[in-house]
Amino acid sequence: MDVTRAKQIYEMKDTVPVLLDNEHPVWIENVDEPNKMATVQVGNNPLDTHTVSVERLDEDKKQ
Repeated sequence: MDVTRAKQIYEMKDTVPVLLDNEHPVWIENVDEPNKMATVQVGNNPLDTHTVSVERLDEDKKQ
């Protein structure tokens, strides 16, 4: 995913399914545009957050 799309998803009112490494469902919590990074919550655990490259994120097309 590119940083522009990650920012769009973050700012949307609708829920867009996103996967980390095409495997783990995540919620985008923040997007750092200059560094092309995103803070994501893995699954439903608010304590399980990671800062990752937006390139590791993909929209879940199966949803």
